[in-house]
Amino acid sequence: MRKATYEVPRADKDLEDGECGVFYFGPGMGGSIDANIDRWVKQFKDLPADKVKRADRSVNGLVAHTVEIDSGSFNANSMGRAGQDMIKPNFGLLGAIVEEPSGEYFFKLTAPERTIAQARADFYRMLDSVHVK
Repeated sequence: MRKATYEVPRADKDLEDGECGVFYFGPGMGGSIDANIDRWVKQFKDLPADKVKRADRSVNGLVAHTVEIDSGSFNANSMGRAGQDMIKPNFGLLGAIVEEPSGEYFFKLTAPERTIAQARADFYRMLDSVHVK
């Protein structure tokens, strides 16, 4: 299901690099767009709804559903096991789900907030490069 993982170089004054994962589960698999975005948002502790930016955009004739969180307390424990939270304060998220004829592709970048800001333009350039072969 994980097709690629990219290390995103940290911005000045951030203590760690970011990570961008690309996932593909197959036609009709992986859950709905809203369910996935809601799950990503819930990985941030006590995040007010007005801190979540969602949009749809066209990418080479495909629809990309995006979500942005500039900063919050991110639970890096992706499996969500109780009692094993790994809270990272001042982290952000850039995410996108691209609807493609063979199924959705999921792009999720998490990083410290300065790194998110620095990586935003490159993230969208990556999305803009997606196309059907």
